Amino acid sequence: MIIKSSKIQHMEINKLLKKVEVKIDLTTGLMTGKSIVLQKRTIADLKNVFADEKSRLTMPQNQLAYEVQLYLPVLDGTEGGLYFGNTTIYPCKVGNEYMMTKGHFHAKGDRNEYYLCIKGIGYLLLMNEKRECWMEKMTQGSLHFIGANLAHRVINAGIEPLTFLASWPADAGHDYNTIQQNGFSVRLVEVNGQPSVVEV
Repeated sequence: MIIKSSKIQHMEINKLLKKVEVKIDLTTGLMTGKSIVLQKRTIADLKNVFADEKSRLTMPQNQLAYEVQLYLPVLDGTEGGLYFGNTTIYPCKVGNEYMMTKGHFHAKGDRNEYYLCIKGIGYLLLMNEKRECWMEKMTQGSLHFIGANLAHRVINAGIEPLTFLASWPADAGHDYNTIQQNGFSVRLVEVNGQPSVVEV
């Protein structure tokens, strides 16, 4: 069938355009837009996360440990939905242990996740249900796939903020309690100025 050009209706592209809700600065990882949710974690929020709880208690409790920006365009628990966010972990040590996130399993264990490191140096600590641990080094541009039934925690082992992007299913959920109760089976500490793994 041949359609004559006179029959084709032309429309200005501007009539179809919708305003982008969120933008990301790929040099910093920071997101802007009215839909962004900001969460902050201070030293006070990290009770019993580190091995040296006494050292944590001597630190300024309002000191910022890490912060998270979240873009949550669908309702929590939406099957097939996707969330997006970033995390910035600030350089610091509690005792001889590097600053890190709380860490968690997904409540729905078969859900996966991606991390993309934007800047800084750190480690993605992974642990399976048998409490076997391994790590992946995070550097600018490194992409990390977090598979099913893996607990995950990020550790800033550098002297600059560590920022990474993340994308995960909206119905994955977060199981922090298992880690709060049992922790990971290894910790990353500084020994003679270098990161070193110790078993718990």
